[in-house]
Amino acid sequence: MRRTIFAEEHELFRDTARSYYLRECAPHTEEWERAGQVDRAAWAAAGKSGLIGWQFPEEYGGQGIWDFRYNAIMAEEMAATGSVGIGLGLQNDVIPPYLMHLTTPEQKARWLPGVIAGETICALALSEPAAGSDLKGIRTTARRDGDEWVIDGSKTFITNGILADLVVVACKTDPDAGHKGISLLVVERGAEGFERGRKLDKVGMKAQDTAELFFRDVRVPAENLIGQEGRGFYHMMGNLPTERLAIAVAALASAERAFGCAVEYAKDRTAFGRPIGQFQANRFALADIKARLGVARVYLDGCIMALIEGGLTAEEAAAAKYWTTETGWEVIDRCMQLFGGYGYVNEYEIARIWRDSRVQRVFGGTSEIMQEIIGRSMGL
Repeated sequence: MRRTIFAEEHELFRDTARSYYLRECAPHTEEWERAGQVDRAAWAAAGKSGLIGWQFPEEYGGQGIWDFRYNAIMAEEMAATGSVGIGLGLQNDVIPPYLMHLTTPEQKARWLPGVIAGETICALALSEPAAGSDLKGIRTTARRDGDEWVIDGSKTFITNGILADLVVVACKTDPDAGHKGISLLVVERGAEGFERGRKLDKVGMKAQDTAELFFRDVRVPAENLIGQEGRGFYHMMGNLPTERLAIAVAALASAERAFGCAVEYAKDRTAFGRPIGQFQANRFALADIKARLGVARVYLDGCIMALIEGGLTAEEAAAAKYWTTETGWEVIDRCMQLFGGYGYVNEYEIARIWRDSRVQRVFGGTSEIMQEIIGRSMGL
């Protein structure tokens, strides 16, 4: 169906985003996958193109525009151009609520200009070896010592963990208070005792650096606390619907890219004297996929507008994340099947899309957690 949520300014932004990805990212896919991370120059180029931090006030270099349609465009064009690795989704979708709504004017002046320029790369350090979906179970601690906080602990599965210059860390500042004792502290590159661990060797998303982080008596200034002390858990929960919607957008965009690859292959590849797309089994499979993607797109666009209008609920975001990631995985796997043996060869893009998409059912809360949220919303 024709999409109706975008205006002229969004389409102009889409042109800019597509040009950026085609110029600065897509040509480096193989290089970045081998290296396990992207070149910082791509971040700087995104900043120069106005593709980072448009949500922030103009006085810091932003545009003062809070409109998730721009976020959706960035994710859609990244998938549509075959670009990989660069964590602009985290920088634009997840980090802004923390750095905009929980920071003081002094903190904004200190951090935002670099973030918007693409010079300061951010990470959000929540997950730990023994605490993933259950954020109440984190063990990293921070104790107050005069004008400083002293952090001890470890984090894992941290996107941008190697490249990050500024890390928002969830810590237990009152270990006896349960989830009411969690606070958010910002650790900056170069802090003594802050160490990067392994760059994790993942099944997919090879170009996106995902790392372990270690904090051993890391001292940060007291003014690096963001939000309210002891309210960190609530701050994180408040931001999760937006994060989950962002994952849903990326998941559907990946499935649409896989579908495009499959349709092209079905037209070009011949067997028994005709294109394989003309065989009823394949034609029906592609028809089914087209219908599934179309229905998912309508619901997801509705969620995007609900977020913009301030009405997106936690269960609606969970449903969007659950449906698009589960459906996306089924779609991509089915598209890969159409390629036969070639689908399992890494030189074909469908193989990378298949590898990269599997984790979407896990991060941001597993599919089972999404079902739990939806189920509880029904009073069950």
